[in-house]
Amino acid sequence: MTRMKFMNIEIDNVTMEEALMRIDYLIKIKKNAYVVTPNVDHIVQIETNSELRQVYNDANLILTDGKPLIWLSKLYGNTIKEKISGSDLFPKLCKMAELKGYSLYFLGAAPGVAIKAAENLKVKFPKLRIVGTYSPSMGFENNRNEIDKIVSDINKAQPDILIVALGCPKQELFIYRYREALNVPISLGLGATLDFVAGNIKRSPKWMSNIGLEWLYRTAQDPKRLIKRYFINDMKIFKYIPRYIRSNR
Repeated sequence: MTRMKFMNIEIDNVTMEEALMRIDYLIKIKKNAYVVTPNVDHIVQIETNSELRQVYNDANLILTDGKPLIWLSKLYGNTIKEKISGSDLFPKLCKMAELKGYSLYFLGAAPGVAIKAAENLKVKFPKLRIVGTYSPSMGFENNRNEIDKIVSDINKAQPDILIVALGCPKQELFIYRYREALNVPISLGLGATLDFVAGNIKRSPKWMSNIGLEWLYRTAQDPKRLIKRYFINDMKIFKYIPRYIRSNR
């Protein structure tokens, strides 16, 4: 596995096929592994969130989610091979799980979304084993009783793959804090993926994704929530770019 320095994190510089092979291996060795998929927003948050930085330092697989990061890697002189967004990885992961008999559990999204996503996936992958879904309440991360219930429910279901769709940094911190309590071979934080699969949110056209404009399409769908993220918070990356040029080269 080729891991390279990129700004304030490291990246596993792999193709989609290599990423799936690595995930398959991590499932088989059953070591409470987890996958993160950094994008511009994550890079910005890591600058001021020390626990999130530790999550990334300890991750078993770090995949690049976003064309802007690939463009920046060229600036640093070490190009990332391929954009591997969670929403592109997920259907391929489901296909692999169906073929190999791996089971999945979905944690996150609004009430009913994970169930609808599971129903849609069963149409496309009839033999896919989805052993549980749960939509936690707002602020659940501060409710020890609900966390214990979630951990217990997941362990009873015994999934091979845990999909956590709570947004960054909540999903990454949940996986990191409770990975030892969760008896799951591999966990992935995949943001809005369940919403996409459920049809709750439309993905951008392929051509927009290919040229790095998926963020613009998503902003048009949910401006109240995403304008601040994309047009204010994520713009901070421009002041971090020069800081890492020497160390990244």
